[in-house]
Amino acid sequence: MTTQAQARKEREELDKMLKENSRRVEESQRREALEQQRKDEERFCELELIKRQKEEVAWRKKLEVEEDHTNQMKLSGKNKSRQSRPFGIG
Repeated sequence: MTTQAQARKEREELDKMLKENSRRVEESQRREALEQQRKDEERFCELELIKRQKEEVAWRKKLEVEEDHTNQMKLSGKNKSRQSRPFGIG
């Protein structure tokens, strides 16, 4: 085998190795990107769940405050009506 033919063969082998390495790198990057996307989507779902839970807590608190206010109004209304009537009537 001539040195020129040997050099060409070595170049071809190196080109083949470079292509294979490039393919492996691209495949690895693609896997990493998919894994990162999965993690991002999972985190987004967690944040959405936390947001909904906070909204529900706020809604329940608002409802509780409104009920407390309504009950206070009922109680104060009863007390006022009792106080405004003369004793023994009603």
